[in-house]
Amino acid sequence: MSSSPTHTVVDQFDEDEFPDVPKAPAALLAALQQAPDPRKPRGLRHGLPVILSIAVCAVVAGARSFVAIAEWAAQASPAAVAKLGVTGEVPSESTIRRTINKIDANGLDVVVGAWAALRATTSEKFRVIAVDGKSLRGSATAGGRCRHLLSALTHTGGMVLGQLEVALKTNEIPMFSTLLDNIELLGALVTADAMHCQKDHAKYLVEQRGAHYLLTVKNNQPKLRKQLAGLPWGDVPVTHTQQDRRHGRVEKRTLKVVTVADGIMFPHAAQAIQVTRKVRKRNSRKWRTETVYAVTDLTADQARPDQLATWLRGHWCIENRLHWVRDVTFGEDLSQVRTGNGPQVMATLRNLAISLLRLTGATNIAKALRHHARDTKRALALLLTS
Repeated sequence: MSSSPTHTVVDQFDEDEFPDVPKAPAALLAALQQAPDPRKPRGLRHGLPVILSIAVCAVVAGARSFVAIAEWAAQASPAAVAKLGVTGEVPSESTIRRTINKIDANGLDVVVGAWAALRATTSEKFRVIAVDGKSLRGSATAGGRCRHLLSALTHTGGMVLGQLEVALKTNEIPMFSTLLDNIELLGALVTADAMHCQKDHAKYLVEQRGAHYLLTVKNNQPKLRKQLAGLPWGDVPVTHTQQDRRHGRVEKRTLKVVTVADGIMFPHAAQAIQVTRKVRKRNSRKWRTETVYAVTDLTADQARPDQLATWLRGHWCIENRLHWVRDVTFGEDLSQVRTGNGPQVMATLRNLAISLLRLTGATNIAKALRHHARDTKRALALLLTS
């Protein structure tokens, strides 16, 4: 390959132009070098780390398509892209498109997830990880279904630790352990919705990975839900309450927790939780009430009621801080990328951009994208220091 190795290029920074860039390979650049290149080496002009680095910078600057990635590369100065390993002309749109469509998407997700896991930090007693799936609605082809991805996100930092495509003839359930196999879980708490309230999942987390679980129980587990609903909740005091006023409505949540003895029909279950949610519009007096149950292997000594309430509600951070951001800020469901591994790889690049921006302290991803779009050097400096 004619492209220079990344570690050689990083040592050649212009200190006046990039004063904060270290004279050593950044962790992210080193990680991208581990991604397997599916192309034959003969005749290659641009190495895979070079193309991926350009794509990451472009997505951090708001690029949503292969054309936009190529336009970012063309707009950047030759001296700037040279720091990513470009020798000569920048990769064209067709080169970027063909390469991204061929990449081992799951392999790239493992590499990116491992980098994110090293950078993720938390001050919680447990490292709390939410697992949930999302369909890429714009990826559907004629007569086919859209791609579906299962992801893992940290509650506190909003860092994407892993992603995996759910195969056409299966669903999220058998992919749960496959996704988490590549994530360090010792001592962590995994939250998931009712779909993943499965006995095999509980055994996998506790017995094989040394982790904990907090799972919502709904009608897909009718016997377990009936057993939980039949507990003497009337004799159990409310241990946590919360009230919110937002989006034109008032919401009250009360939580009760009870220690469950042997006989509960779920492996390693130690506590059962009942959450009663009452909602009304601000201009109405009529309340709508919903009761939800959950189960966890954490004992009363390991988790207080207020922590359980925070983690149960915090599970939806994966919807608000990942899926919603990709849909609204990056326009993922409107993406026209449909062929090969392109849809998943583009989702991975968006995940990586979100994680990178959150590491800088960004709380508004759209604002951060606009900031980096105004100067190509900003995205480049972010990549080279991460």
